[in-house]
Amino acid sequence: MTDKAEINAESAGSPRLGEEMNATELDLWFVREVLPLEATLLQYLHHHWRDQSEVADLCQDVYVRVYERAREELPDPVRPFVFAVARNLLIDRLRHEQVIPIEAVSDVDALGVAMDEPGPDRTVAARDALRRVMDALERLPPRSRDVVVARQLDGLSRRQIAERMGISEETVKWHLATGMNALADLFYGGSGEPRRRK
Repeated sequence: MTDKAEINAESAGSPRLGEEMNATELDLWFVREVLPLEATLLQYLHHHWRDQSEVADLCQDVYVRVYERAREELPDPVRPFVFAVARNLLIDRLRHEQVIPIEAVSDVDALGVAMDEPGPDRTVAARDALRRVMDALERLPPRSRDVVVARQLDGLSRRQIAERMGISEETVKWHLATGMNALADLFYGGSGEPRRRK
């Protein structure tokens, strides 16, 4: 009889893996095992997610996932499980965004996200296209090339280009049109020779 009493006393303590818990026991487990990790979890989320206004919501989402999983089976050990859930949540958030700003995550590599890298065929095609653009730019007259690069690659306005090059905005406009027309001709079958100024 004492053996049965000891077994019942032991089982009345904390539930073991695989055993069902009532809501109160689960809540006590959560407060005892998960909530003490909050400061470290918030630090992790702040470090790995750029939009700091979303960190509190992310933390709550981690808690929900951990709690729901614990209803089925208590994770053991708890700390690595909580941080694995946080990592997976961040990855899920990135994957579900249609457009992912580059600053969404401070260090994507640290998350271990499998990025969609272009295959060898796309890499070769991109290099070929870049080589064609560089060759075409080299064939432009120097002044037109400088204007096209300043406008299309550096993103400068016509006024900024005029000030930088010491020419009028009208001249910048002409060089830009001449350069872009010559590039279009080179890419789409024209002579590629700059048109004469009227």
